Amino acid sequence: MKNIIKFLSLAAFLFIISCNGNNNNNIKQVDDYSGKIDSLIQTTKPRKFNGVILITQNGKTKYSKAQGYSNFEDRTPININDNFRIQSNSKQVTAVLILKEIEKGNVDLKKTIREYLPNFKQTWADSVTVHQLLNMSSGIVGLDKALIFEPGTAYKYSNPAYGLLGTIIEKVSGNKYIDLANNLFKELSMNNTFCYEFGTKQSNLINGYLNTKDGYTLVDFYSRGITPEGWLDFIPAGGIISNAKDLNTWDTKLHNGKILTEDNYELMINYNITGQHAAFGVEQIGYGYGVRVDDNKSSKIIGHAGKGIGFANIKFYVPEKKLHVIVLENVYDEDASVVYHFEKEILELVMNNSLGK
Repeated sequence: MKNIIKFLSLAAFLFIISCNGNNNNNIKQVDDYSGKIDSLIQTTKPRKFNGVILITQNGKTKYSKAQGYSNFEDRTPININDNFRIQSNSKQVTAVLILKEIEKGNVDLKKTIREYLPNFKQTWADSVTVHQLLNMSSGIVGLDKALIFEPGTAYKYSNPAYGLLGTIIEKVSGNKYIDLANNLFKELSMNNTFCYEFGTKQSNLINGYLNTKDGYTLVDFYSRGITPEGWLDFIPAGGIISNAKDLNTWDTKLHNGKILTEDNYELMINYNITGQHAAFGVEQIGYGYGVRVDDNKSSKIIGHAGKGIGFANIKFYVPEKKLHVIVLENVYDEDASVVYHFEKEILELVMNNSLGK
């Protein structure tokens, strides 16, 4: 009898070991992306990766990496908590602020620019609507230029359109755009996110660099001919500072109904106009309100990218997988064709492995 008990105990022990071993193997099989991302960001052609990557799923960190330097002159290692210029990802904030004014009854998507800015000099203010400013179908290429097409008939990415949205927000709310945005960040516990203000020392912001054949050159913000007035107009289009963790907080709350009403969130992520963007591939994809919507992949992607002043980035969300991906770089390549090289490759890698499939 004792021998039988010993035999059964040994069998049970071996069964447990076997099960644990199988679980470990399954874990290794599921994580089919970390090694590939590691290998990708070690490559040096067509350029080097210099920045941070944060991937979370269902609230859990799946991948986190910081590689390169925040200051090339001092060889200061970059950190996952470092602050970057998020450039055109700022547009998502502007879209949210407009939608919040819609919730208050202060803005109507179908009304024209003239309705809110009666003294605006361009005659096309009578025909371009708030909706068309938001979804890049306004035809605006400059505030002092004629429209390049009839509003609502085509797609053309427009920074000036989002500058006008910022002005409309200020007009209807009676508050400065900077104050509204910064207060929203505080409400969301995004403690390292803020609008960059001209002429002030922003100690939390890391350096941005231009990558050339001769190496990395520090981008001097104040030597680029930017005026205080011009910068205020640009903030709603590309003037916000943030880091990977705060952007993860933004995306998590935005896509889980913590920032907008359900109806306005649906307005934001739906589209009736399409355009192409290098960071998202060669296909035509939708443009909603401050977000690109890619229905061409195995799962829908909602996100945006940004570049300029020594920085490049992408962040996107995969609703079906509850997956958030953020890539921030403080390097902007002189070769425009490779500025988004790693952003595009990481998107494709994630969507073609277990995280995105």
